[in-house]
Amino acid sequence: MIGIIGGSGLDNPEIFHDCRDENVSTAYGEPSSALKYGIIDGVQVVLLARHGREHTIPPSQVNYRANISALKKAGCSHIIATTAVGSLKEEIRRGDLVIIDQFIDFTKQRKMSFYESFEPHNPVHTSMADPYDSRLRKILIDECKALNYPYHERGTVITIEGPRFSSRAESFMFRAWGADIINMSIATETVLANEAGIPYAAVAMSTDYDCWKTGEESVTWEAIAKVFADNAGKVTTLLKNIIPKI
Repeated sequence: MIGIIGGSGLDNPEIFHDCRDENVSTAYGEPSSALKYGIIDGVQVVLLARHGREHTIPPSQVNYRANISALKKAGCSHIIATTAVGSLKEEIRRGDLVIIDQFIDFTKQRKMSFYESFEPHNPVHTSMADPYDSRLRKILIDECKALNYPYHERGTVITIEGPRFSSRAESFMFRAWGADIINMSIATETVLANEAGIPYAAVAMSTDYDCWKTGEESVTWEAIAKVFADNAGKVTTLLKNIIPKI
């Protein structure tokens, strides 16, 4: 079973066969949406909408622990996540895909671990040196090449709390730190998927230039949604093509 965590616009039953929804609960509460089970090219998949089916859950209120726990409970052996991001680099243009390889966590108020206590003399500290599964990343990169999509083989994402966008000073600071792209969700998911022992990779679509780029309008949700909608077909095609190869 392959898990897919989709952003707004990717809860698309047309890429599935034999769809069914299932409401689930976990020890951490309810996930963001019902799980949508289906089949892609003979492979069983389950899709979870990160912000809910109608994008009603702000990024700081997503129950990330329940989402990852629900996918693990469903029997997912791997997770592929999709996300819209802002670009912090001139060369990462609107509509480009980025196969993320590192993150910086700049969130402040989230549950970032399944562990609220340890067994006596048995603390759990999960390695995050290379948080994105190398095999899944290679599959994504190879397919982007095959499809001739504009893409970047690696990128460091900085995850901010949201739902507000960055100030201009913050945007310049994130660039100085070496971040390539920015969003409000991926670091949290990444940490929890690693803690759960599920190989995880994320493909990001650049939709804007945050607010650092002179001569560009500052980012708005309307602009993000338009670029994402115009390019969502790239991501769905990519997912359909890679699922049988996992």
